[in-house]
Amino acid sequence: MDRTARTARPFNLPCVFHPAKPAGLLRRPARPLGAALALALACACAALLRAGPANANLLTYSAVLSGANEAPANASPGGGNVLLVIDDQADTMHLEVSFAGLLGQTGAAHIHCCTAAPLAGNAGVATPVPSFPGFPAGVTVGSYAANFNLDSPSAYNPAFVAARGGVGNARDALLAGLADRSAYFNIHTSLFPAGEIRGFLVLQQEIPEPGALALLGIGLAALGWCRRRAGATAPSN
Repeated sequence: MDRTARTARPFNLPCVFHPAKPAGLLRRPARPLGAALALALACACAALLRAGPANANLLTYSAVLSGANEAPANASPGGGNVLLVIDDQADTMHLEVSFAGLLGQTGAAHIHCCTAAPLAGNAGVATPVPSFPGFPAGVTVGSYAANFNLDSPSAYNPAFVAARGGVGNARDALLAGLADRSAYFNIHTSLFPAGEIRGFLVLQQEIPEPGALALLGIGLAALGWCRRRAGATAPSN
């Protein structure tokens, strides 16, 4: 009897790779998982691409205020920052401003629109006159926050509305000026009546509605479900 041949049977390599019983070393089980993950991710991304831009309704603009941004420029050491959030479905505008270091005392503050070229030139006042309601006056440092209804005449300079034939057209003109960077925020002071510090408002980001975020959550949940399902059905080592 050949004892060498008998002792070799437990180490039978063909048993490990037998077609009827795939072992954990084979990569075949990974293919359905990879396909499911890819499909779920592709569906989630496609849904977001369709829904995101169409439903996006919050537009965030910002500006850095300085004397160098005035036209003509001045040597004011003052500076400031502006945050402007437009909800283009609710037609509202949220404004936040902070400033410091002015040489003159504040007299008025406005959004001017719309210059002939982006990020350059001067334009008339688009927002309320003589100033934004409640904007700090007679100071060299301060902050301001307010909300406005873009469908209300009180959100605009009456001359801006009249020149465009109505509030609706004034709203569209202001939004267009913001979009093409031809609107700027200007703080006027006692030493610089035409404006001591200003800055053009530039779009920072578009924030999707909760519906788009929900689609993203659904996509991520689908990916997690695929992973759990694959883990439950994968053969053990």
